[in-house]
Amino acid sequence: MVYAVQTKAGEELNRIYEEDLPVHEWYRFVLSYPPHLVRNYIERFGLTKHHWVLDPFCGTGTTLVECKKNGIPSAGLEANPVVQFFAQTKVAWDIDPEKLVKHAKGIAKEVEAELEKEGIEDDPIFKPFVNGKETNLKPLDPQLESLLIKNSISPKPLHKALTLINTLNKNSDEHLIAHERLALAKQLVYSISNLRFGPEVGVGKPKEDAPVIAPWLKGIKDMANDLCQTQVKRYKSVPSLVKLTDSRSVDPCLEPLMFDAVITSPPYPNEKDYTRTTRLESVLLGYINNRADLRRQKQRLLRSNTRAVYKADTDESWVEDNERIQELADRIEARRIELGKTSGFEKLYARVVRLYFGGMARHLEELKRVLAPGAQLAYVVGDQASFFRILIRTGEFLASIAAELGYEVMDIDLFRTRFSTATQEHLREEVVLLRWNS
Repeated sequence: MVYAVQTKAGEELNRIYEEDLPVHEWYRFVLSYPPHLVRNYIERFGLTKHHWVLDPFCGTGTTLVECKKNGIPSAGLEANPVVQFFAQTKVAWDIDPEKLVKHAKGIAKEVEAELEKEGIEDDPIFKPFVNGKETNLKPLDPQLESLLIKNSISPKPLHKALTLINTLNKNSDEHLIAHERLALAKQLVYSISNLRFGPEVGVGKPKEDAPVIAPWLKGIKDMANDLCQTQVKRYKSVPSLVKLTDSRSVDPCLEPLMFDAVITSPPYPNEKDYTRTTRLESVLLGYINNRADLRRQKQRLLRSNTRAVYKADTDESWVEDNERIQELADRIEARRIELGKTSGFEKLYARVVRLYFGGMARHLEELKRVLAPGAQLAYVVGDQASFFRILIRTGEFLASIAAELGYEVMDIDLFRTRFSTATQEHLREEVVLLRWNS
């Protein structure tokens, strides 16, 4: 397949090309870096089927999917359980697309029949309660509801979604259930719920009702069509694995492997709570059942925001002798005092900076255990100004940390720029290029 390429570095919106949609679009974060960026470094690094690629912050699997599309074995690490599920399912191509559609149609009929008994139509353009009597809608357990962003989903769409989930669980096919749940997860966020992304997750105008079965079934059919593509069929057996783990420590299961390249994008140091982005799917699909689950999930994350900082954290020790990072953190704390900011979260801004870069240092040190000699690394990172508008040159700091740890800094490429309304400056999104020679 002939792919489009980025024509001019630094001057392109972070968008996905139409020809890249298959598989990538099964579930994708709004601000995920695009497949063509991965493809660029696959080509620059000279990667082939004889190499292994690691994405230690794999998210929904952009690097993994693109590697598999190019016949290159890969592995990913992900700290968020539901996101690890998304990524693992997106690289599971060895299923029968006809069976997937047939099974999903059977599920859809059963859900439609159950809703009809309750007097509910799936499509809200029809009268919601055809028998004229309002039924009791399935509620969410209060403990689970307390985990959601308020008004994430309205009662009627929630009822229909829970009915579909229950039916899937009751009639699950072990070879198909993952793809069916993934298709629902995408529709939960983008068509069924009240959530909106701009780019932060928030709640838009509440939908009294929304179709559930129809968009889910369309998503299943889209998956089946993608699985029928020549490229997908050709490379369906290419190894790709995704482990649920903290990227600051190497999972023992990876140690038999040696990676020739790393292509990844860690969280940026800002106030974005990454667990909120997937809270609805995490709760409804059973990946978070209580506050303890949520806490365990956050504790696996790189400390990039104040919502995931704990007293017992010690990653700042990794950069205690780094004068530039200490000076940056001190400036942030001085600005807080100057502005008279006294909230608990604001008092943590300086510590977050130390924990973030300390966590990245710990990650880079651990990574050495699974890097082949001469391994090439690409880290997509962005400048930030979330903490009292003090500019954080993330790429420059990361490069300096890597150099201190023995990595060779090859270059820092500009991917794109974005305008910050807070600082009235153009912030750089860059790719830090490293080499491990030992």
